[in-house]
Amino acid sequence: MILYGVGSPIVVDVEESLYRAGLPLIAGIANHPGPSYLPEGARLLSPSDLGEEERDLPFLVPLFTPGHRYTATADATRHGLHRPLTLIDPSVAAPRHLELGAGSYVNAGCSLGSASVFGAFAFINRGASLGHHVRAGDFISVGPGAVLAGHVTLGTGAFVGAGATILPNVEIGANAVVGAGSVVTKNVPPGCLAIGNPARIVRRGIGGYRGIAIP
Repeated sequence: MILYGVGSPIVVDVEESLYRAGLPLIAGIANHPGPSYLPEGARLLSPSDLGEEERDLPFLVPLFTPGHRYTATADATRHGLHRPLTLIDPSVAAPRHLELGAGSYVNAGCSLGSASVFGAFAFINRGASLGHHVRAGDFISVGPGAVLAGHVTLGTGAFVGAGATILPNVEIGANAVVGAGSVVTKNVPPGCLAIGNPARIVRRGIGGYRGIAIP
């Protein structure tokens, strides 16, 4: 396994999931200058260090911000990585009827409802509870402890903060952001920030979480 992008603290959780799944970590790729959160003794490479053997390995992008994950994924592809791994932590009871796109990651302790469909490079953080028939686009992020009821829709690049609750049949638009702890009872249009209980739209045209939109 290759981890592409190791400058986020969430790397330690992803590495633990790999360990529990029996997938050896061959190397982490430092795609930007700065600290590495790889475990002690792990092999650290730059993108230019990737050889033919490494480029043939499965890879994950352990970055929680959708825009950063999108950029790093494109960079990984440019450097020859071509086998995105989909990983569900072994602590999670995955339903039989679940579609999880290439490169997606589900952290420890999550609960996943049946008949849900997720796009590529989704990131569902620890302890999140997702109901049945969720529909999610590419590069979505769901924060720790968030609760999504049945028939929730998340557009491409949508971000749900830690501990937020989204009620049934609510649609969160592409690149929209739901603030931590919010309770969402109505649809959130694309590119909007919604916070509070009940959540209300406080900003429009934000471009996505941290101002970075997914095309």
